Amino acid sequence: MQPHEEQIWQLAEPLLASVGMELVKVECVKMKTRWLVRIYMDRERGVTLDDCAEVSHQLGDLLDVHDVPPGPYTLEVSSPGLDRPLFQDKDFLKYRGRRVNLRLAEEIEGRRHFHGELVAYEEEDGRKIVVLRDAGRSFRIPREAVVKANLEYGS
Repeated sequence: MQPHEEQIWQLAEPLLASVGMELVKVECVKMKTRWLVRIYMDRERGVTLDDCAEVSHQLGDLLDVHDVPPGPYTLEVSSPGLDRPLFQDKDFLKYRGRRVNLRLAEEIEGRRHFHGELVAYEEEDGRKIVVLRDAGRSFRIPREAVVKANLEYGS
């Protein structure tokens, strides 16, 4: 996580918790003339447009007071969507039993894309392992090999 993302996370996480939301991801990207700050939040019953507007106003005030990121910025607050990305260890644990799509940095058994049931998320010899059942086979995929992980829409 980049320094500005870490600072924004520290400001956003308690704010979101106070309104019953979970902070899923923070992105902070330097554009030509301003920063783009994206906040993804979620909760069990889903996120409404009113939720996004409320958090946007409150978080915008916090970012302004703390001058993070420095200079002008655009703030986007949204739900992670139906194909929710999995970023953190807790995401892989929470969504065991659900169907996921994985994209890997390098091939494993000649494949870089996997679609199947997230069976487990384990630690083995100090490494995190994603256990996936795909087409009747079980795969043990090192977490560091996963570039992108999403819930499969409709699962």
